[in-house]
This record gives sequence, structure tokens and C-alpha cells, in this order.
Amino acid sequence: MFGRCLLAACLAVAGAAVSHVPARAAPEMVAFSASYPSGTIVVNTRERRLYLVLGGGSAMRYRVGVGRAGKQWAGTSSVDGKYRYPAWAPPPDMARERRMSSAVVPGGSSRNPMGVAALTLAGGEYAIHGTNTPGSIGGFVSGGCIRMYNHDITDLYQRVDIGTPVVVVR
Repeated sequence: MFGRCLLAACLAVAGAAVSHVPARAAPEMVAFSASYPSGTIVVNTRERRLYLVLGGGSAMRYRVGVGRAGKQWAGTSSVDGKYRYPAWAPPPDMARERRMSSAVVPGGSSRNPMGVAALTLAGGEYAIHGTNTPGSIGGFVSGGCIRMYNHDITDLYQRVDIGTPVVVVR
């Protein structure tokens, strides 16, 4: 079972309509020899990299921020929701731990840690999402979610569909 993340029940975004937002930079195309089916998202937490498997021995590679000590997880899931500018509120345990308000932060706010888009994972407790703190990318920084630069989540968002398999390895 998945643990708690920065993602709360407040991913209730008005509609799932998607607007096209061009990426500012392309992800890196790399050789990828692991035997995952084309279209699978593979997150390697040790490397702090996310791979979108293209097949034919290649993948798109993105830098990511991953769960800090005690908040990391490994396993399989799938994308069960796609949201642009999601609203966010901290889960109750995070609000208590960090002494923060449990109020909803609107999508698009610079205070919203979800960035410009989120791909929720089955189970509802984790997401692959953008960030408004780009300096956190490449670190062990989250409550279990996978953080991406906003331009990278925009690129990935356009490449995957609901049902896309997600594998997180250490």
C-alpha cells in the first residue's frame, strides 16, 4: 500500500480538460535495456531519474525529486488521473507535522507545490507532478511523490494516458 504524499484529496480540479502547454526543453533520449513494455514509466529513486520507455532499447529520461528518507516507496501502479493546475491541501498528518494550514491552495498559485500538472497514481496517495521549487529536483525531498520540472511534467503529461503503467524501483 502506498504511503502519504503531498497529494491530498484536493486534486479535485474542475474537469479534466487539458490545454496544450509547450515544453521549454526536451527530455533526454537514452539507451534503455530493461525489459519493460513500451509506454511504461519507470522511476529509479537511487538515480533520481524517471524513464518513459519507448521500446527498441530507448527511453526518454527526466531528472526528478523523490521521497526523502522514510518516505520512499517501491512498487507498481498506474496513472489514474491527469490534472492541469491542480488545487492542493496538505494531508492532515503533514499539516500537523509542519504546523501548516490545511486550507486548499488553488491551482496556479506560486504556493502550490503541485506545479503545472499532476499524474495521480492508483491508490490516490502519490503523484508524479511539477514543482514550483525547481531546486528540489535531483534530491530526496518529497513525502513520496515524484517531482519534475514544470516543463518536464508538461512534456510527460502529453505523452502518457490514464492507465499508463508506473514502476518505482530503488
